[in-house]
Amino acid sequence: MTMKIKQQGWMALAMSAVAMPASAHSGAASAGMLSGLTHPLAGWDHLLAMVAVGLWGARQQGAARWALPLTFVGVMLLGAVLGLGRLALPGVETGIAVSVAVLGMVLLAGRQFKLPAAVALTALFAVFHGHAHGAELPAAVGIGGYLAGMALTTAGLHLAGIVAGERLRDGLALRLFGSALTVTGLAMAL
Repeated sequence: MTMKIKQQGWMALAMSAVAMPASAHSGAASAGMLSGLTHPLAGWDHLLAMVAVGLWGARQQGAARWALPLTFVGVMLLGAVLGLGRLALPGVETGIAVSVAVLGMVLLAGRQFKLPAAVALTALFAVFHGHAHGAELPAAVGIGGYLAGMALTTAGLHLAGIVAGERLRDGLALRLFGSALTVTGLAMAL
């Protein structure tokens, strides 16, 4: 990917993050967008997992580096719809805690996974995170704006992880972060 394309991508993400809703879409829709933008930042479990997916994505080669974040965002939205529909998913909080611990172990191990296995594991974790986000939808907010905001913030956290991962590669800092994630996830699961 050329430097110009990367710069354009960063600019588009930045503009999307600061864009204000049109006045014709005020009220529940804009409240939904704001709630969705901030919700993934409100819990350490989600925040850490999102960055970890980006760090793991940075370890992939070529276009595959985007497969994990894109899978996570897409499946997370499906999980959110399940949560919005109040469809039961047993062990959501445990699944989220385990996702943090396992993502930490993956980063700590520093080994490559075959892409289908990495995508499947990412999708499994995304269902739990999405379900929790959907089930926690604040009252009187627009669902579409909430989901869009949630997806945008999640993608931004993945992107932050990818950028950090490109700089850290197999360094000690990446392994230390993986260790901290593992301990944090295990503590949350207990």
